[in-house]
Amino acid sequence: MAEASVNGITINYEAAGDGPAVFLSHGYSATGRMWRPQQKALAEAGYRIITWDMRGHGQTDSPDDPGQYSEALTIADMLGLLDLLTVDRAVVGGLSLGGFMSLAFYRAHPQRVRALVLCDTGPGYRNPEARAGWNRAAERRARDLEERGLAALGGGTEVRATGRYHRSAQGLAHAARGMLAQFDARVIDSLPDVKAPTLIIVGEKDEPFRGASDYMAAKIAGARLEVIPDAGHAANLDQPEAFNRVLLSFLGSLPA
Repeated sequence: MAEASVNGITINYEAAGDGPAVFLSHGYSATGRMWRPQQKALAEAGYRIITWDMRGHGQTDSPDDPGQYSEALTIADMLGLLDLLTVDRAVVGGLSLGGFMSLAFYRAHPQRVRALVLCDTGPGYRNPEARAGWNRAAERRARDLEERGLAALGGGTEVRATGRYHRSAQGLAHAARGMLAQFDARVIDSLPDVKAPTLIIVGEKDEPFRGASDYMAAKIAGARLEVIPDAGHAANLDQPEAFNRVLLSFLGSLPA
C-alpha cells in the first residue's frame, strides 16, 4: 500500500505492474482491496493496475466536514491521483459507486479516459421519485453507521472482503450522504455522448443492476455487455477467473 497527498487529504492506493494503466474504483463501503483478484492477472498480462480507497473509505482520510464529500471532489481525487502517478490516459472503471464515479469522471475529463469498464453499476436516475427513494436508502445507511459504527456495514461480498480495513464509520456516513446520494440526472443524460470503448459487466444474479446494465449498453454506442454466470453484485470476487477473462479480452481489443 502507498499514500498520496491529493486535494488536502491523504489517499491510500496500490499500483502494480507496468504497461497501459487500468484505474479501478471500489463500491460504496468497500475498499480498493476488492480488486486484489484482478491485480495479479492484469499485472502479469502487461498492465499497470491502480486501485485506491475513496475519501471516507478504508485507509484514506475521512474529513470531519460533511461538505468534503461529493461527486465533484471524488472526480478531483481521481484526477489528482492520476496526475501524481503521471498517468496521462487510463482505462477507467469501477464497481457500483465506483462505476458511477467512472462515468462522472469521463463526463468531466473524457480526454483522460482510454476506455470505460462499468461493473455492476448504474448511471443514476432521471426520475426524481426514483432518485428520492435511492437517497432515502443512502440516508438510512448513514444513520445506521452513526448509530452502530462499523458493525452496520452491509453483507455484500465486496464489503465482507474489505470491511475490516475501514477506519471511520462517520467517514462512511458522510460518504453515503455526499457521494452515494444522487442529486441530478447529468450522468445518465450523458450516456449517448460517451465515445470511449466501453465494457459493461454484470453478475447474472445481480438483479438490481441487470436492468441498469442493459440500459447503459443500449445508450452507449458500441458498448460491450457481458453477464458473468453464477455471480452476484461483486462479479469480480464471485467469479474472478471468468471476470478476468472478460476484462483481459476487452483490454486486448483496445487500439494502442
